[in-house]
Amino acid sequence: MNRHQHWENVHTDKPADQVSWFAPHLEVSLRFIDKLALPTSASIIDIGAGQSTLPDDLLTRGYRNLTLLDISPAALQATRHRLGARVHSIQFITADITSATLPQAQFDLWHDRAVFHFLTAPGDRAEYRQRLQQSLKPGGHLILATFGPQGPTRCSNLDVLRYDAPTLQRELGSPFRLIEPATQLHQTPSGATQQFLYCHFQFNAPTP
Repeated sequence: MNRHQHWENVHTDKPADQVSWFAPHLEVSLRFIDKLALPTSASIIDIGAGQSTLPDDLLTRGYRNLTLLDISPAALQATRHRLGARVHSIQFITADITSATLPQAQFDLWHDRAVFHFLTAPGDRAEYRQRLQQSLKPGGHLILATFGPQGPTRCSNLDVLRYDAPTLQRELGSPFRLIEPATQLHQTPSGATQQFLYCHFQFNAPTP
């Protein structure tokens, strides 16, 4: 089964609040975003947005320049339906982040909760980094959440990679400066506990 079909099945087989990564609010991400105090005109992209509640909370905070990217059309359609009339200020992109076409130097903030750790092939991570560096503005911010060192080794029947902050810094490379790491023990809807690592980085474009 290819990656697209796998995630389309995930988002159609289970209700949004029953997948393991569901949280009513992405509290750590929101804490980092609130500390940034970005203007409400800031351009924000959420990678692997799925049916996350993050856009709801960002809209409530006044942000109106949001882009949601996910590989699953079903997930994005469910989010459109949930947000109703508020979708007019959101751009939806159905794409695999390793092959997506994104605008150059567009985003003030790139947010990814639980996509990067599924990229177990070095080539996929390289494609991700390329798109990240091309589309994030110089001085822009990255909030990246992966499974931590004590997190699971598989999720959604797929292998994943686990990271600590230094390993994630090395993976991203010198264009990104680690500002703040944090860990969270996420409680899944089934009652399991998963360790997540959240890292806030700032991007400085590499010298040509």
